[in-house]
Amino acid sequence: MLVAPLKASFVFLADLSRALPIAHAIDFIELAGYGATPDTGGQAVIRLLKDLDMEIAGRHVVLVEDVVDTGLTMNYLCRTLALRAPASLAIVTLLDRPYRRLVDDLPVRYVGFTVPDELFVGYGFDLDERYRNLPDLHVLR
Repeated sequence: MLVAPLKASFVFLADLSRALPIAHAIDFIELAGYGATPDTGGQAVIRLLKDLDMEIAGRHVVLVEDVVDTGLTMNYLCRTLALRAPASLAIVTLLDRPYRRLVDDLPVRYVGFTVPDELFVGYGFDLDERYRNLPDLHVLR
């Protein structure tokens, strides 16, 4: 089962899904991150905006991510989904920035490209909801 956090991952998910030679299901989840505030004790807050529509218990789940950076959001998502007893849980990411990782035990199993700390747009990546429709990745200067 492929699970993609919305929105930037949807283009990568579509291409990955078409390339997989095995039967699989697709589902989406949406998260929103908020910066640290005094009300949260200085901790960043992640909120679930859209939950999965399908059950994942007993299924092999691959999280399809656009970019893994600090790993904090993926760590939250992995811990949340692990409570639902999937048979396995792994991450595939199109872009990876392992040098920025704050989480050591993140199950990033498949990496498309390791990239520098630059802003990418196109291929689903956006800047203020613009440029998602570009057919390939561009570094925004």
